[in-house]
Amino acid sequence: MRVVVMGIGAVGGAIAAGLSLNGVEVAGIARGAQLAATRANGLHLRTPGGTTVAHFPCHADPAEAELRPDDLIVLTVKSQDTAAALAQLRAAGMTNQPLFCAQNGVANEPLAARAFPNVHGMTVMMPADFMQAGEVVVYGAPRLGIFDIGRWPQGCDDDDAALAEALNAGPFAAFSDPEVMTSKHGKLLMNLQNIVDAAIGRGALYKQVMPLIRAEGEAVLTAARVPWKDVGATDPRRASLMQIAPVDGVKRAGSSTLQSLARKAGSVETDYLNGEIVMLGARHGIPTPANAWFCQLACRMLREGTAPGTVDQALVRRALGL
Repeated sequence: MRVVVMGIGAVGGAIAAGLSLNGVEVAGIARGAQLAATRANGLHLRTPGGTTVAHFPCHADPAEAELRPDDLIVLTVKSQDTAAALAQLRAAGMTNQPLFCAQNGVANEPLAARAFPNVHGMTVMMPADFMQAGEVVVYGAPRLGIFDIGRWPQGCDDDDAALAEALNAGPFAAFSDPEVMTSKHGKLLMNLQNIVDAAIGRGALYKQVMPLIRAEGEAVLTAARVPWKDVGATDPRRASLMQIAPVDGVKRAGSSTLQSLARKAGSVETDYLNGEIVMLGARHGIPTPANAWFCQLACRMLREGTAPGTVDQALVRRALGL
């Protein structure tokens, strides 16, 4: 068994490095400076326990990895890059290998199922930052992250068990979950905060805005009859398996959306997080003005190059009637 990780960023890099350091055969798919740095010097994994360096083959395209019938493919690119990644996998000859969507949001699995028959969901609870080329930082301890894994739309099989076993043997905690999309919808509700955090930080206004954002999300999922479960701070697994801990010499960057804006990556996930709520709201007749406004704000921040945390708070108050 080989694990092919497509997208060696914060999450993908941590998964690839953690598995590789535990003896699992890994192939990474990366691009740009991250590809060059990982090839040249390995991938540096910084955690509360120290820094380790993982060396594994890294490729610019899955075709270079020469996909095998028994590969497990873990997709960790941002949701806005999923369509392009699926096209690359198809061109590389992927057919029936299991594809694990280890991504935020719930739109990736249905998109993947249009191209491949063996799609799995993977809920990722792992506080990770992509700091610079060749390095990722993970703040989870004693386990780096918690993962729920299962088939899409439901069920579990031997591939889920195999990936969970490999992750559990390393620095992670993984669970086969036949209702994995229930878990992923819970993570979706958590991730609605990403653009709010990126726009205004986590001060007093954040504490006023988030109840509006969350209430819209819960109302929409209820109307759509979509179940969810909490995978946040009240998840009982967190107390014993993964708490956020400091990493020497590093200040935590923040949400994945904030990191994308800070790096001027050119895109963010907001349309697949808050935008999912807006879309479902339109479908089921539930107003979602707060989530819709933050979707528009994300586009404007990208267009204007707005730095994280600098959006005028008076503007936010007026827009949301606060």
